[in-house]
Amino acid sequence: MKFTGHLFAGRALRGLLLAVLATVSLSAAPLKIAFSDWPGWTAFEIANQKGWFKQAGIDVNLLWFEYMPSIDAFTAGKVDGVMVTNGDGLVTAANGAKNVAIMLTDYSNGNDMIVAKPGIESVKDLKGKKIGVELTLVEHLMLLNALKQNGMSESDVQLVNTPTSQTPQVLASGQVDAIAAWYPNSGQALKSLAGSKAIYTSANAPGLIYDCVVVSPQSLAEHREEWKKFVSVWDRIVAYLADPKTRADGIRIMAARAGVDAKEYAAAMKGTRLLTLAEGLKVMDSKSTGLDSLSGSSATADAFNVKNGVYKTPQDIPSSFDASLVDEVVHGK
Repeated sequence: MKFTGHLFAGRALRGLLLAVLATVSLSAAPLKIAFSDWPGWTAFEIANQKGWFKQAGIDVNLLWFEYMPSIDAFTAGKVDGVMVTNGDGLVTAANGAKNVAIMLTDYSNGNDMIVAKPGIESVKDLKGKKIGVELTLVEHLMLLNALKQNGMSESDVQLVNTPTSQTPQVLASGQVDAIAAWYPNSGQALKSLAGSKAIYTSANAPGLIYDCVVVSPQSLAEHREEWKKFVSVWDRIVAYLADPKTRADGIRIMAARAGVDAKEYAAAMKGTRLLTLAEGLKVMDSKSTGLDSLSGSSATADAFNVKNGVYKTPQDIPSSFDASLVDEVVHGK
C-alpha cells in the first residue's frame, strides 16, 4: 500500500508538472509573425480574433506592418516569421535572413493589377507611357510579364519608381499614365481616378505570384511543433471563409484589419485564390517547371531578381521551402 501511495503521488506530481510546463510553453515565447494587408494574410486575423491559435495550443503574436517594413523586421531578426510572396522570400534569403517557406496561403488571381488612366485600353497602349511601380518587387515582375505577353519589353515604357502605397495618389495626380499595385492599393487606384481601368491582372498569369509564410531556420528548428500547430489552423480559416454562414463575418474581420470597406473587400476576394493545405502541398510537391509549381514559379522570380540586381547569385530553390509540416498535417502524421 505504501508503494502504491508513492506511485499515485508520483503520477499526480508528474501530471501537475506537465500542466505547468504546458502553461509555460504557451506563454513564455509566442511565435512573432509579421503580416500586412494582402487578403491571403489578413485572413489570419480571423484565427487571431476567434482564439483558434490558443485552441490549437500555441501563443501567436501577429504584428501588423506595411509590406516592406514587415520584410525589414524579419531580416533584422525581430520576428520569427513573415508573410511574403515566394519571390520576396528568395530576396530575404539572399540578403542574409536565411529562411524557409513552410506553407502557401494563396496565389494571386486578379488582385495584382496594372491600372491605367482613361484612354489606355490595353497593355500595348502603354508604349512610351509612364508607369508607376515599386521597382524590383513583385509588381515589377508582373509588369514585365505583361509586356512580354504583348510582344514588348521594359525599354518600350518609362518606369517611375513608386512605393506601392503611394500608387493611387500618383495615378490620380497625373504624374504617370498607369500604375502597378496589389490589393488594396490597386482597388484604391481604381477609385482615385474616374474612368481608370485594370488592363492586366495576375489572373492573366496564375501562379506567377504565390503567397507564403516564411520562417527562420532557427525558429523552425526550436519550435517545430508550434509551427505545425500554426499551419494546422489554416484550413479552419479557409473553411470559415468558404461557408456562406460565416463568410461575411470573416471578411468583416479581414476588411477591418486592412482598413477597407467590408463590401469592397468582399468584391475583391475573388482576386485572391486561397489554397487549402492539400492544394498548397500539391503545388509545393510538384516537379513541374511551370507556374503551377512553387519551384517553377520561384525559378521565374529568381531569374527576375538576378537580372534586376536584387541579388547577384541565383538562389537554391529546393532549399527555399519545406513542405514537411503541411504534409504531416494533411496526412495526420
